[in-house]
Amino acid sequence: MTIKDLLIEADAIQVGISETNWQEVIYLAAKPLVENGYLEASYGRAVIENTLTHGAYYVFDEGVAMPHARPESGVKRNCFSLVLLTTPVRFAQSEAADIVIMFGAENSNAHIDEGIRAIIHLLDNDETMAKLRAARSREEVIAIL
Repeated sequence: MTIKDLLIEADAIQVGISETNWQEVIYLAAKPLVENGYLEASYGRAVIENTLTHGAYYVFDEGVAMPHARPESGVKRNCFSLVLLTTPVRFAQSEAADIVIMFGAENSNAHIDEGIRAIIHLLDNDETMAKLRAARSREEVIAIL
């Protein structure tokens, strides 16, 4: 399955979100994945604890955050969630991000293969990034992906 397929299957695309608290953004990103059985409810908290302990190493200077936790932190099935924020948010002391892609992987191999590689491939295109930032609906995002 592609990242697009996983996002659609989990109904995990949120557009035009105006949350300014990074911890709430984490919970928002996890919410559809928890509700649809991909993650345990504890996963969002695990991501926050991980961030407080190790910093927001998952935020890149392109304004993209890829929050995640270890597979044993509550991943039931491989999954992705996409949150497009109206205003960039700083995660702990990180750079600000307005594109948030949470992922959960069932094991460490999937964590790298299906998570990071798929996201990097998607975000390696400046035109795609600009279109995502301009998107105003779930349908627009799906068309871009």
